Amino acid sequence: MNEAFKPNPDLVEPIGPVQPALPPSPPPGPSRRRGRWVGRGIGLIVLLAAALLVWHRAETPTSSRGEFGKGQREAPPQAVRVASVTKGDMPITVDALGTVTPFGTVTIRTQIAGKLMEIGFTEGQMVKKGDFIAQIDPRPYQAALAQAQGQLAKDQAVLGQAESDLVRYETLNKQDSIAKQQVVSQQALVAQDKAAVAIDEAQVDTAQLNLNYTRIASPITGRAGLRLVDPGNYLQPSDSTGIVVITQMDPISVVFSIPEDDLPRIAARLSAGAKLETTVFDRANVNKLATGTLTTYDSQVDVTTGTIKMRATFDNSEGLLFPNQFVNVRLLVDTLTGVTLAPNAAIQIGPSGDFVYLLNADSTVSKRDIEVGPTDHRATTITKGPAPGDQVVVDGVDRLRDGARVRLAGDAPQATAPAAGARGSVRPHRRGAASDGPPTPKSASGQ
Repeated sequence: MNEAFKPNPDLVEPIGPVQPALPPSPPPGPSRRRGRWVGRGIGLIVLLAAALLVWHRAETPTSSRGEFGKGQREAPPQAVRVASVTKGDMPITVDALGTVTPFGTVTIRTQIAGKLMEIGFTEGQMVKKGDFIAQIDPRPYQAALAQAQGQLAKDQAVLGQAESDLVRYETLNKQDSIAKQQVVSQQALVAQDKAAVAIDEAQVDTAQLNLNYTRIASPITGRAGLRLVDPGNYLQPSDSTGIVVITQMDPISVVFSIPEDDLPRIAARLSAGAKLETTVFDRANVNKLATGTLTTYDSQVDVTTGTIKMRATFDNSEGLLFPNQFVNVRLLVDTLTGVTLAPNAAIQIGPSGDFVYLLNADSTVSKRDIEVGPTDHRATTITKGPAPGDQVVVDGVDRLRDGARVRLAGDAPQATAPAAGARGSVRPHRRGAASDGPPTPKSASGQ
């Protein structure tokens, strides 16, 4: 073929797609070296974490690691305190809230109208029955008494004259000297004069009584309160404040309420002639104030509360009980003698009932179910369970179980030997820590 017709390779289009050429890969540089350092850092961190884990396991006692090691130690004995079950008396008491209530409280008021002239007491003074309290102006009542006495004397004279005339008329009537009608009229006149004298006598008594009321005396023996009115004031019987309030202090009573369920036993004891001791304490139920006896109880039960009121009497010569004071009452109903007693701290409450932990001879404890009876602030009656002389746990029962080993508080804890196959019990020494033995002396050369 003629060379003039040969195609130019630069002008001929290729058949099919042309693949682009890949860029050349860069030569190794700083980024690859940085990747190698990151890998080395991660490996170093892993090695440090493993070393710390090994050191921590070596520092932790085998007993505290639990199930992480084969040679787990036995748990040390639990420190407890114990007390003896005893035999004694158990008082059956009823506790209640009460109020000090005096047997007599009197508000001294005037019974007549008049000016208050004098006060005869000191505030807070103990007064006796009949002591002078106050004086009302007596002059108006003295005058009224004199007037009534004068009227009585006048009417008595008139009556005497009428009775004398009646005797004379009756004599003349027997002689038929006067008419019978005149005698009857004179008899009526005498009766009228007698009635007038009786009225005058009543008026004299009234005037005398009013005069007596001007001097006011104490009707009871007790403590005088604060003065409610000052001398110089005009008093009337309708005044509500009065002059002073006097309250009987000795003896004094305490009224309290108990549940109606306790009434039959108390009523039976009172009917048998027993004197039930009653003790009262202060508001905090700490300090004992007085001891008395139960006197009586109310005639009906309060249906709203299901309680019944009772009254106890106390000698209050020292004045420790004060009217309207709030007190705590403890009524001794009966006493059980020769019963088994356990400290209250030993009694535990479980799903199946009450129980205690008994201390065994081998320094272990046993769980013992019990049945309890009456209790007080220190002990509980045991009707079924431990016998007198048994030792029961009273402190440290929180983590106890049946068969657990214990030691008495105050005893030195016993060392526990490691189990077979356990890791060494010698703890590795930390840097700078003292060793168990003396340090090895260095040579003179320092080696």
